[in-house]
Amino acid sequence: MSNRKNAKYIEIQNARVHNLKNISLKITRNKFIVVTGVSGSGKSSLAFDTLFAEGQRRYVESLSSYARQFLGRINKPEVDFINGIPPAIAIEQKVNTRNPRSTVGTSTEIYDYLKLLYARIGQTISPVSGHAVSRNSVTDVVDYINSFDEGTRLIIVAPLQTKNGRTILQEVELLMQQGFSRIETNDEIKRIDELVKSETEDFCNGSCNLVIDRAAVKHDEDTQSRLADSVQTAFYEGHGECLVKIYQKGGTESKNFSNRFEADGIEFEEPTVHMFSFNNPVGACPTCEGYGKVIGIDEDLVIPNKSLSIYQDAIACWKGEKMSQWKNELIYSADKFNFPIHKPFYELSEEQKFLIWTGNKYFEGLNQFFKHLEEGSYKIQYRVMLSRYRGKTVCPECKGSRLKKEAGYVKVSGKSLQEIVLMPVSELKEFFLQINLSDYERDVAKRILIEINNRLEFLNDVGLGYLRLNRLSSTLSGGESQRINLATSLGSSLVGSLYILDEPSIGLHSRDTEKLLKVLRRLQKIGNTVLVVEHDEEIIRAADEVIDIGPMAGQHGGEVVFQGTHTDLVKNPKSLTTKYLTGIENIPVPKQRRKWTNAIEVVGARENNLKNISVKFPLNTLTVITGVSGSGKSSLISKILTPALTKILGEYGEKTGHHDAILGDYKMIKAIEFIDQNPIGKSSRSNPVTYLKAYDEIRRLFSDQQASKIQGLKPSHFSFNVDGGRCDECQGEGTIKVEMQFLADVYLICESCGGKRFKEDILDVKYNDLNIDDILNLTVNAAIELFKQGKTSTEKKITKRLQPLQDVGLGYIKLGQASSTLSGGESQRVKLASFLAKEKDSPTLFIFDEPTTGLHFHDIRKLLDSFNALISRGHSILIIEHNMDVIKSADWVIDLGPEGGDKGGTLVFEGTPEELVKIEGSYTGEALKEKL
Repeated sequence: MSNRKNAKYIEIQNARVHNLKNISLKITRNKFIVVTGVSGSGKSSLAFDTLFAEGQRRYVESLSSYARQFLGRINKPEVDFINGIPPAIAIEQKVNTRNPRSTVGTSTEIYDYLKLLYARIGQTISPVSGHAVSRNSVTDVVDYINSFDEGTRLIIVAPLQTKNGRTILQEVELLMQQGFSRIETNDEIKRIDELVKSETEDFCNGSCNLVIDRAAVKHDEDTQSRLADSVQTAFYEGHGECLVKIYQKGGTESKNFSNRFEADGIEFEEPTVHMFSFNNPVGACPTCEGYGKVIGIDEDLVIPNKSLSIYQDAIACWKGEKMSQWKNELIYSADKFNFPIHKPFYELSEEQKFLIWTGNKYFEGLNQFFKHLEEGSYKIQYRVMLSRYRGKTVCPECKGSRLKKEAGYVKVSGKSLQEIVLMPVSELKEFFLQINLSDYERDVAKRILIEINNRLEFLNDVGLGYLRLNRLSSTLSGGESQRINLATSLGSSLVGSLYILDEPSIGLHSRDTEKLLKVLRRLQKIGNTVLVVEHDEEIIRAADEVIDIGPMAGQHGGEVVFQGTHTDLVKNPKSLTTKYLTGIENIPVPKQRRKWTNAIEVVGARENNLKNISVKFPLNTLTVITGVSGSGKSSLISKILTPALTKILGEYGEKTGHHDAILGDYKMIKAIEFIDQNPIGKSSRSNPVTYLKAYDEIRRLFSDQQASKIQGLKPSHFSFNVDGGRCDECQGEGTIKVEMQFLADVYLICESCGGKRFKEDILDVKYNDLNIDDILNLTVNAAIELFKQGKTSTEKKITKRLQPLQDVGLGYIKLGQASSTLSGGESQRVKLASFLAKEKDSPTLFIFDEPTTGLHFHDIRKLLDSFNALISRGHSILIIEHNMDVIKSADWVIDLGPEGGDKGGTLVFEGTPEELVKIEGSYTGEALKEKL
């Protein structure tokens, strides 16, 4: 064990995983190392499938015997040995959760510390008076009494309350039996026995208090003990209330105390950690159960066009002869409370928008209108109308904060937790650095604040300062998700580990790369080995050591082309990476930009942080939309342009974001294809060859073989999706899932078919000495070479369907490779290949979300060739991108910003790349200068 701890190197001997060709390496520990090379050269095979897989296997070995009973069947990586490997942590691009309760705050653990902070030092503020709510203790009352001079006379009383329907007389009679002798009423002290004898009920017309004790202020121990006992009794008899009356020469002074947590007649709940947890019934909003959304009236359906005013019928449900009476009620009374009925809805203040829903004494709002519809829902027209405006909407009770309203009464430095989670991380960081606390609060919260500040700083440093803590984890991009995991790892302060990262620069603007490098360096300097699979030029130059895998992809890769410093790398003539870094090879700037006359225009975009901008998107060109992370690119393209055009084309789409209108030549577009990085198939059997419909032809080819005809085998027998030829034990999966208690499921190779998916008689059928399993294990490049030699129409169809995969730089992937093993960038390019294969003639707008993910310089050049081929066929391409080689190749650039979050959302520039570099204040223009 000590040898492993003190080892200076991670030594790998003869690694043979996937396409790796018996490579041996010595990787220096506690350094920042970049693994680079063309796509499919074997980088991930080395980093994840060899190093991380072995690190995880050794970790599982240390677990319980229950876990270890499966270890004999888990395959070790194909490698002779690995020495000196520390515990390995992989931080990948995948969005790991679809959990609707997981947020940025919970996944980074910041929310856990915030709950603790509010439970420990949060002050409950009464919503009625705005005063802090507190409870009085016995000590508080005794301290008050001791503040007077010795000898001062006083009485301690408890408000007299009747119980169980007893009369005052019956109550005092019972109290007398318990040993109490006096009551105080209207500032007079009377004996209980005399009142009982008189048998009259009118002795308590005003205040009526039970006298617990009469005393004089003394600071000796016996008196203090007596006073404390009396106060305790008063609290008990007064059901939490105690009254002290002090008799002085100037008159009587009285003060009420309560040991109940209440103010202004309201009893409040004392803060606990569970009170601030939306995953716990104690803290979750009772209406939405902690989800923040409910099925209710959707504001976007009620007010679809927010550029209209109330007078212009912005409220869709108040149109028509009968329903317009609700609108008229507001219009005719608007002058009484100064409401602007002619102002566009989106320009109204939050208070005015809220008023439309709640109404006031002059008019009934939308809430009352829909209540009226619900009460009359037995009428079919009302029921139809209600369903028209229903959708998933923000919870009206908690306003999307997920917590019950009582949690909002608790504040730290004047802010509730609901307000905190709605602030961007960059603002939140400043708030906690300047937080206003008392000395006592600062002492209690000292350790908690350190953890919160550290994690906020890490999130800010990895370029995620624009995110809010209540943002759902499932809505993050792969790059954002990875950088959140990176910030979380920094927050945990682990040392002596091996961190393996898969392209952390994805989704990051060139401006923020320097910040990311500082974070990676910090991780390395505290005593970790940081191994990064990366193509970004700036990160390659910053590494302590570069490992270049290649020289090409697939079977032509898998070798160590170079290992050493960046300075030595540029002297290596074999490396394709070197050729691009030194300029021997490059992605050329287009000799001329395409001119355009037709465009689609989005008017008044206001979704998320977009500030009412109008943007033109040219047709029949390569248009790139760029800007720093969080500037509003995805809001504009994914939330407004794509769903709006989809609906215009008559197809079903997601809800469209806030905007005024779509104008221009959208009728020239016959289809829209949004190609993101989501997996190409949800089924575990999905793979590239089925996605491109090439497998149909391969199955037909095998059914045409002589051996198939003899056995009567049809194309369906060569399918692993239906019964017949597939293995019965694994159902054509090739693996068996073993569910592990408290651990991730383990997938083991099927013992019946050996992972080949098919029955033996199916595997006996061969084409060119290859069975169906051998074909599925061929790379795209090898398959094209094989089928190109054939003369039949089926073989020609297979080649034609596979060719686009090679064209987009995916010649190295295997035909039967599970889609779940493809990276986001690879999935995106498989989709692109499927569109290239379809050869659509109708003009289509292709929208790509960072297609350069996972691409080497050499592959980006191939990708740009594919884009140009699409444009030459009459299509239009729009790309969300940060890569400078793609931006410099664009015909038209739209730059959003200038910053992320609330400081973004404006149109910084639209025009050609040559004009962009002249714009001051554009981070993209600044980074683009050296490329042009």
